[in-house]
Amino acid sequence: MIPFEGIDPQTASSHGAATPYNAASFAQIRVTEAWQKYDSVLTWGENQCLAILDDGCDLNDPAWQVAGKVTATWNSIDGNEDCAPLPPGYHGTSVGYPSSINLDGTRGLAYRNRVAHVRCITVVHLRQDESQTIAAGLRWVADNAERLNITAVNLSALDDEEHQAPVPTTIDAELQTLRQMQIWVSAPSGNNNHTQGISWPACQPHCFGIGATTPGQHAVYLDRYHGIDLLVCAQATSSSNAYAAASAQVLREAIKKSNCDWQAYGATIPDAILAIFQRTGNIVDDEATGLTFRELDLLAALDEVFSAGGQTF
Repeated sequence: MIPFEGIDPQTASSHGAATPYNAASFAQIRVTEAWQKYDSVLTWGENQCLAILDDGCDLNDPAWQVAGKVTATWNSIDGNEDCAPLPPGYHGTSVGYPSSINLDGTRGLAYRNRVAHVRCITVVHLRQDESQTIAAGLRWVADNAERLNITAVNLSALDDEEHQAPVPTTIDAELQTLRQMQIWVSAPSGNNNHTQGISWPACQPHCFGIGATTPGQHAVYLDRYHGIDLLVCAQATSSSNAYAAASAQVLREAIKKSNCDWQAYGATIPDAILAIFQRTGNIVDDEATGLTFRELDLLAALDEVFSAGGQTF
């Protein structure tokens, strides 16, 4: 396990200017270019809610004090609305920064989205079986999705093992339900440089597994194997996953506004979004595994959707 907190660092404090949360990752994902090209067309997550399922969030953090940013909280361990982290939890407060921060001009990828913080695990790098409380957290998302307009889930938990195949648990039925409800769910593959498997729950059906590419290079690193659905540039796969979930919200709005026939790409909207990301992404060959992956290019995905809908900008 990598020794730092496990998210991309904030690279600038803008104090009023529109500044990307992490300049290197945003440049490689082509976020800033997408903002510039489609700023008059898209709202960057406005009115969509991202559910963040992690080990708890300190709501006193300035990012989550911004009016209207946090729309709901839940604690599926204790069955109440207190999502505050308890030791050894540490990760949930900051994992939403890359996707959602909108503070003093510093912007996450879908900076106008709203978030629901759900404490469903005791610590992000799992030390025991916590599938029951994860399943309960996913069930809370399903029960509240319509009310809150939850369109994507950042399922941050990972067990740091090398799974070559799915590991059936109680979360699988909940993941399937969310896919049928047209809700994107993704999880990080892991940060251990494994090449023979990826973490649970990223390896599960109906949960997209998100790996990472090195900032400044179109090269895969960290945990990768069969089961990786998409690579996203970041220093850790938790941030890769945060960017993927936020990008899914942005592309969902683009599909709606472009009148793109998403069913030409997949059986559900999340499947279609992934297929578009894969179709338009950079090809990345990995010598260590002998596998070929696709790396997220947000601008190219948006261009594909608007072109398919008969619109150009």
